[in-house]
Amino acid sequence: MDDATAKEPVDVARSKGAESVGASTNYYQDVEVGDDAADLARVDRVYRKLDLRIIPAFWTLYFLCSAIRSNVGLAQTMNREQGHSLSQVLNLTPRQVSTGLALFYVCYVIFDLPSNLIMTKLSPRVWMSRIVVGVGIIGASGMWPGMAYYLTLFYPPSRTGRRIGQYFTAAQVSAAVVGLVSAGFQKMDGLGGLVGFQWMFLLYGLIAIVVGFSLLWWLPDRPLPPGESPRRDGWHRWIPQSRPALSGEDARIHYEDLTRVYHRRQWTLADLGRVMLDWRIWPLIFMYLPVVGTGNGIQAYGTVIISAINPKFTGVQLSLLFAPIWIMDLIAILLVTPISDRFHHHRALFFSIPVCIQIVGLLLTTYAGSLQNPWPRWGGLLLVGFGLGPTVPITMTWTNEIFQPRHGEVGVAAASALVSGLGNLGSIIATYALYEGWASDSVKGARQYRKSNLVLVGMLCGAILSSAVMTLLLKVFPSTQKVSRASSTSDSEGVIDGAAKRETHERGFGRLWFRSRTTT
Repeated sequence: MDDATAKEPVDVARSKGAESVGASTNYYQDVEVGDDAADLARVDRVYRKLDLRIIPAFWTLYFLCSAIRSNVGLAQTMNREQGHSLSQVLNLTPRQVSTGLALFYVCYVIFDLPSNLIMTKLSPRVWMSRIVVGVGIIGASGMWPGMAYYLTLFYPPSRTGRRIGQYFTAAQVSAAVVGLVSAGFQKMDGLGGLVGFQWMFLLYGLIAIVVGFSLLWWLPDRPLPPGESPRRDGWHRWIPQSRPALSGEDARIHYEDLTRVYHRRQWTLADLGRVMLDWRIWPLIFMYLPVVGTGNGIQAYGTVIISAINPKFTGVQLSLLFAPIWIMDLIAILLVTPISDRFHHHRALFFSIPVCIQIVGLLLTTYAGSLQNPWPRWGGLLLVGFGLGPTVPITMTWTNEIFQPRHGEVGVAAASALVSGLGNLGSIIATYALYEGWASDSVKGARQYRKSNLVLVGMLCGAILSSAVMTLLLKVFPSTQKVSRASSTSDSEGVIDGAAKRETHERGFGRLWFRSRTTT
């Protein structure tokens, strides 16, 4: 695009007055075809280039972190016949295992918010590297809300749902793959004096440490305004530099389309307080809490639940039956999240329908089939997996969409951390109070885990209610206007970037999976 066609969108957006801002709308008009289709195609091309740089890195690191988390659940049934499962080797009671799993998620509740706030002050790339290395060493993580915040440095909120879904598939692939790979680790039982699950923990941890350090070169740091160079003073000079995410014409187009992220100011405690007092955070938390609790409960106790369906299954068979649950999860993510971005004004609908599928699946797992015919109950777990897929990415995307316009960068960082951190109270409930943590419900027999499944059903009904309440309240109290001085959608000069204009409309199904030649 030459100077004649550029139409100087940044200068126009920076001029004062409604007429001046309105003069720039042609370049950013939210249409899929027509006079501005070529301009929109250039913007789409830039975001696809960012995808190639960011999404593979995110996918890899999230795969590893999810695999390490899944291993805890798998270790409970690995080599059980030889007396080498996690609880048998460590002499743990079911209640102690539940307590350990719950403490794992307590760390999320406590540390997600400070971790995200630190990331806004330091280099996001360096902090992400630190998190992954920490996962490899001690198994802790604060990655999920950090990744959601990081994406908003490069994408407008209406485009993040699909991207979150893309790297979130790593969790489903890892759950499926580690279930299959764990069968191989069980064959290594006794090799070098280590049991199967110890080999699994050791190798995954070493790989995570290597990947964590590689992120210093792999991930780009936050985008800088034209003409500004990255800092190389103080501790920055000891950190390897990564190449910029974009350069040349692509960098200019990105600057014009997402000006808000280039001109930020340092947030204050007063800004953080406004985010934490915003009522909009609570419906999102009560949406996230049940679905993440169900997901992590199935992830931690999936093989245990399948074993209760048919006690004759061996450890290898349990691992193989565990994998398809997450394949169904992956399929749902790939189908639903791109459409939810195209119809981003209807996030509640795309959230609630999958939650209903989870409820049906849990009811089937609870009441269908018999010991002689366990497959309908296993089919219920497949439905739970399918329903889980889109719900977490959609909740985090909706959080970004609501809090970035109102509170800017600190809004996204704090809100995503609060939703993720407090939402993991659901994981604590599922891993500590339910299943093996509920003594009377874990008694072997036809009714094993029935009460736990029904508690999750009730929680999921609450999630649907929360999404409906949020939709209603957003219509009564629209959240599109700036209320905080820290907002990055507009500054004192009235900057309204191209993405902000397009987000007032939905893109629909046009060019969803297939693009015309003009967009490549």
